[in-house]
Parts: sequence; structure tokens; C-alpha cells
Amino acid sequence: MTETLIGPFERELEIRKSRFLARATPIKSIEEAEAFIHAIAQAEPEATHHCWAWQFGPHCRCHDAGEPSGTAGRPILQVITAQKLDLIAVVVTRWFGGIKLGAGGLIRAYSGAAAECLREAPKEPIIERVKLTFHAPFSLLSLIQARLQEWGIEAAQPDFTATGAQFILTIPLEQQQDVSHRLMDLTSGQTVVRVVEEAEA
Repeated sequence: MTETLIGPFERELEIRKSRFLARATPIKSIEEAEAFIHAIAQAEPEATHHCWAWQFGPHCRCHDAGEPSGTAGRPILQVITAQKLDLIAVVVTRWFGGIKLGAGGLIRAYSGAAAECLREAPKEPIIERVKLTFHAPFSLLSLIQARLQEWGIEAAQPDFTATGAQFILTIPLEQQQDVSHRLMDLTSGQTVVRVVEEAEA
């Protein structure tokens, strides 16, 4: 199962007098990833390099930030993929210590810093969710609200109409069929359950 981080995490390594600080954070959008990278670069302009990678569903990007091509950004991205992580951004900042590491040494340093940071960071599984909506007549409101609570389903405050209430539920995708059938049985087919939109995981 694919996982993401529960919150921001960082880990620091010293490799042949160069300091490598790996920072990772969960993201809810590509803009959030870019803002995270930009904030680190702005906060520490004296650092030699801010190399990064992010993965957001089918989208990913990485950048060597001045290191030789292929020695920093791609190794960081490969670590994200290898650890089956998604919806995260990672920045590895380097302060040069005076000893050149060579291409192989740089790949090992950047991937090693990212791998250690991500291995130790607290994680949670990514559960794909779906939003469902349905209309319930006033006569069935209390029954439906009681059943939703019984089934452990959180519902947003319903919108009341002249004839009843419009509900919106956010549930794990794998429960969609089961919940739809239960609601139709409960209302003897009086309610039609529709998908509103894919909710963010």
C-alpha cells in the first residue's frame, strides 16, 4: 500500500565534511510542494545547493540545483519511489565542506540523506476517498442519521430543502457500493446516491 508522511520530518548527515540536511513534508498539491522548496531556499541562501524532488500522484519532478546532472534530484526521487511514498516533497540541502565527492559520492550522499529521513519519518497509508450525495425525506432523517453514526460514517451538516435534507458523505472508495446499497435499502429505494467528486486522499 502507498503511504505518505504524517507531518514534516528532517534528518541531518555529515559526509566528508559536507553537511546534508534532508527535509520532507506531506503535500496536498503541486503548489504546496513548490512553496515548501521555495521557503527552504529563501530561508537558507548561504547553503551551497537545495536539491529536491516531489511526487504527487502520477506527477513528479526533481532538480539537481547546480549539482552535476543526475547526481541529486533523480536519486532523491528514486528513494521516494522505492519506499512506495506519494504526496510528498523532499529537499536535501548541502553545505559544501571543501572535499569534492565525485558523481558516485554525490548520488550516494543525496539518496542516503533522503532515504534515512524518509525511513524514519512517521507515515500513514493513503486511502482513496469518494464523496457521495443523496436526498432524504423528512420522515427518514432521524433513522438515516442514526444509521450513519452506527456505521461510523461522518456526514457534513445536511442542507435542508422544502422536502427533506441533502447529505454529503466522504468515505473510502472501497466502501462506496456497500454504503450506496445500504442507503437504498434503508429508504426502500426513495433515495438516489450519486458521486459528487473525488475527494483528496
